[in-house]
Amino acid sequence: MLAFIVIIVLSYLIGSIPSSVWVGKLTKGVDIREHGSGNAGATNTFRVLGWKAGTVVSLIDIAKGFVAAFYISQIGFALGEMPEVLWGVWELDTTMRIVAGVAAVIGHMYPLYAGFKGGKGVITAAGMLYGIEPISISLALSVFLIILFTSRYVSLASIIATLSYPIFLISLRYFFGFAEIDGSLMVLSGAISLFIVIKHRANIKRLIDGNENRIKSFAPAKGKLNEEQSA
Repeated sequence: MLAFIVIIVLSYLIGSIPSSVWVGKLTKGVDIREHGSGNAGATNTFRVLGWKAGTVVSLIDIAKGFVAAFYISQIGFALGEMPEVLWGVWELDTTMRIVAGVAAVIGHMYPLYAGFKGGKGVITAAGMLYGIEPISISLALSVFLIILFTSRYVSLASIIATLSYPIFLISLRYFFGFAEIDGSLMVLSGAISLFIVIKHRANIKRLIDGNENRIKSFAPAKGKLNEEQSA
């Protein structure tokens, strides 16, 4: 039980690292949450601060989810305090990777170090899923890139890619014979996808109303840091 609590707390604290806020303050002396869309995520960083800052933020956010799911989740097993199967059904290894990853995503969305005002969790969730099962998330990433480059809507690409992920998991397990994909991953990935979509509800409303902004350039928004943009 102690190991379980330690895993969750450490994962949350790593997820809480407010990369976009810190990068914005270090590079431009600005709080990214006060510019553009006001979202403390990589997309807003790309638009407000440019591709260099955006890339750094993206890599950090991916690493947060990956480190939590791939490394921190294993603390209990290293201490010999974890059984192999949960409730006689789910593999505990996969379940703990998900638990640790979700804690990191929650930390990203509600960061302790930045007044609990964070990003939407898409990139951190992607990092988490790469630490669990890379094939499905790679397919979902392909969906993201296709939608992004055809529509120029980051929010639409994020929403569709997020919803496609559990579909890819189910397809790989039941139609392509990937028996190693645990049931816990399919169930909890659906819950994660729903949570991320809910975090995009303002974007969904703007998409329906036809006033969601498209990506035009990844150059810094010179002289336009106060301009409203979508995340």
